[in-house]
Amino acid sequence: MAVVYGVFTLLAVAMLVLYIILLQKKDPWILFLFCCVPVINIGYFLLSLAQNKTFALIANHTAYLGSVFLSLCMFMVILRLCGYTYRKWLPISLTLLAFVMFAVVCSPWYYSYAATTFTVEEGLNKVYGPLHNVYALYLAGYFIAMIAAIIRGVRVRKIESYKYAVLMVAIVLGNIAFWLVEKFIRWDFEFLSVSYLFSEIILLGLYWMMQDYVHVSHLMEQNKIALVLRHLPEGVVLHPREEEVLKAILENKKRRDIAEQLNLSENTVKTYTRSLYKKLGVANREELNNLL
Repeated sequence: MAVVYGVFTLLAVAMLVLYIILLQKKDPWILFLFCCVPVINIGYFLLSLAQNKTFALIANHTAYLGSVFLSLCMFMVILRLCGYTYRKWLPISLTLLAFVMFAVVCSPWYYSYAATTFTVEEGLNKVYGPLHNVYALYLAGYFIAMIAAIIRGVRVRKIESYKYAVLMVAIVLGNIAFWLVEKFIRWDFEFLSVSYLFSEIILLGLYWMMQDYVHVSHLMEQNKIALVLRHLPEGVVLHPREEEVLKAILENKKRRDIAEQLNLSENTVKTYTRSLYKKLGVANREELNNLL
């Protein structure tokens, strides 16, 4: 078993090295995710080599360290893939929550250390404490948040292709399935180590595909904006916020969604829209689109 864990650990480390070497422009959350998967596999590998209870618990905590932060990384990557914008407090708050959760799983209230036993033949026989369900709620919360983000991304057209949405849902549901199987069925092998490895491969491929799509879409949007700006009277320019509102309107976004995206109130968006229309000499969205 140690050999299998060792192979998957080497694969995870190799993928991290290749990602660092081959990609010049790196997404920090993808990079962080690529760091978490080797940590998880290293934990499982060390656990398979453990010869005493203390070393086994340290190895188990190492695997939990990667798992706790992997959930955060997957959520942030999905937000990026769905095209969401968010305030700085969100990743900071979720990172602090991850540290708190790791402290919980390392506490004597998560495992009953006195009752937990270890043998070389059977490994670590875990006896959980009263805080065991807290980690389950933590993972369930992330799984629900990821699915909700994908569904909303499709509804508000942040995800233009249903194929991408289906792939993202498949990744999340696949990890849920492996997690549930390991919760209720006793296995000698931690299949989550394999699941996480394949998830990062699929997420990376999906990220590359969607980056190409976003690049093409960005060029098309810039072309639309340029066509509209040609109709401005000489000497008239748009305020930066008006241009942002214009871009959102050309993406067929509703006022509520524009306000959320730009962190403005709906009344402020309405004011910018009115000013924008006046400068362009149009009265509504239909007349604006006729300028294209």
